[in-house]
Amino acid sequence: MAKIFVVDQENKATIKLFAVDQEYKADLVYFVVDRDYAAKGDALWFYVDRENQATCKIFWVTQEYKADVKVFKTNQAYNAKWKKNNKFQNSLG
Repeated sequence: MAKIFVVDQENKATIKLFAVDQEYKADLVYFVVDRDYAAKGDALWFYVDRENQATCKIFWVTQEYKADVKVFKTNQAYNAKWKKNNKFQNSLG
């Protein structure tokens, strides 16, 4: 279950992410759910307000080469999945 907390400093993050503009460029395609119980695996995310509620702390980087994982946000839950192998698989949820 991917309960995501966004940190404001890179060194506090568990994983550094970069948002790509095309799905084919992504390592992970994710979907944001509206209830915490709907968050499943690494691909269905629920954003939490407090760090202690999170299963993963992320930091959005502005340069692709600094990212651990390249992600693309989808509008359809069924499209959310890992597209490429990555050492961070099973780390968000």
